[in-house]
Amino acid sequence: MLETCDLHKRFQLERGVLTAVEGLSFAVSPGEVYGLMGPNGAGKTTTLRMILGLLDPDRGYAQVDGFRTDADPDAVKSRLGFVSASDGVYPWLTVREMLLYFADLYDVRPSQAEQNLAALAQVMDIEDLLDRRAGALSTGQRQRVTLVRGLIHDPPVMLLDEPTRGLDVVGSQTIFRYIDHLRSLGKAVVVCTHRLDEAERLCDRFGLLHRGRLRYEGTLEQIRQHSGKRSLVEMFVDLLDEPDAADPQAFDPAAPA
Repeated sequence: MLETCDLHKRFQLERGVLTAVEGLSFAVSPGEVYGLMGPNGAGKTTTLRMILGLLDPDRGYAQVDGFRTDADPDAVKSRLGFVSASDGVYPWLTVREMLLYFADLYDVRPSQAEQNLAALAQVMDIEDLLDRRAGALSTGQRQRVTLVRGLIHDPPVMLLDEPTRGLDVVGSQTIFRYIDHLRSLGKAVVVCTHRLDEAERLCDRFGLLHRGRLRYEGTLEQIRQHSGKRSLVEMFVDLLDEPDAADPQAFDPAAPA
């Protein structure tokens, strides 16, 4: 299970203090897919970086399987898997070498790593890629390898940041199957994406961020009732129409350009 508890993060810039995340709390249960949504600059990337231990919150903490980022950050990191649109494969290693290398980084026993790799390679259909150099793979093949890498140490929580960015329809279907597989394994999954139609299909619950605050949370039907809007697109547009879009609170300096 993943919980965030009263996360706050501010950045001191030349023009003043920017609040990227303010009082953010949510929980994701095993077997649940949670869509962390919001316009650009809403605080999604900053939130993920605090959960991953790449940024220290000004206040609050994240908790995974009872381990807190403010008390035992290494234990939290070892229980997280992360997949992003940037594949980050090591081009001169074979796929097998790279995946077993990452298993070793997470202190997975070699025999267990081989078992995990064999099972995941079958699920993600990369068995014929294992002895090819990672740098020679296509975009879709690299993405499948990256998906396996995120699960090689069998973490209870998976974080997916824009996992379908740059993928075609076939590649996106691979992501959908992967998320269904995570759900079947009982993983707690957080998905950040701007592809709202995909989010409606994939996620069990949603948290809609705006200017660092959680504005709506619940199932799609619950947030429809709360917001008065029928779709995530309408909810996004409604948030963006709120004054003032140029307010410093609207910017997330940790977000990618």
